[in-house]
Amino acid sequence: MQPGPVFGNMDKFVGLGVFVDTYPNEEKQHERVFPYISAMVNNGSLSYDHERDGRPTELGGCTAIVRNIRYDTFLVIRYVKRHLTIMMDIDGKHEWRDCIEMPGVRLPRGYYFGTSSITGDLSDNHDVISLKLFELTGVRTPEEEKLHRDVFLPSVDNLKLPEMTVPPTPLSGLALFLIVFFSLVFSVFAIVIGIILYNKWQDQSRKRFY
Repeated sequence: MQPGPVFGNMDKFVGLGVFVDTYPNEEKQHERVFPYISAMVNNGSLSYDHERDGRPTELGGCTAIVRNIRYDTFLVIRYVKRHLTIMMDIDGKHEWRDCIEMPGVRLPRGYYFGTSSITGDLSDNHDVISLKLFELTGVRTPEEEKLHRDVFLPSVDNLKLPEMTVPPTPLSGLALFLIVFFSLVFSVFAIVIGIILYNKWQDQSRKRFY
């Protein structure tokens, strides 16, 4: 994890982000009540739009009134067979409520879990009491296993993410020298071969003339 402006994490991250936003930045925000939970899948090419509270890139979301309550609140993120489900228990009744349901989410293996936060002009205090991880066992067909294994970048079916472009690696001094050297050698070699072929052509032309 690298620190950055997206709730304490870097922008243009690679993976799944689940955000609990406690303050609306967009002035004309009337249809949403904050705090608000949203999710975003990023392949490293998307920027989180703070001015619009992440709306252009979110998969979905829901209101979660988690400020100034006297009991613990819970958030569950469940990912099974490309199906992402996010539920919450914020009423103190030990009952899960649906928040986000998104099929077709493709996440590669070998990723990490982490939490981060950031404070703006309006400060809040929220404590992460615990983070529990469970491996959910699901039976996959050989075709499903191959498709899951072949995922290299996060993506969502029917949602076009811009392709991540990798800037070309600049050539080192040695590589540049070798390229120039062999180019010159090739040029000299081509000139010599051209001169030899031209002389042979002239000799044959003189023989035909005599």
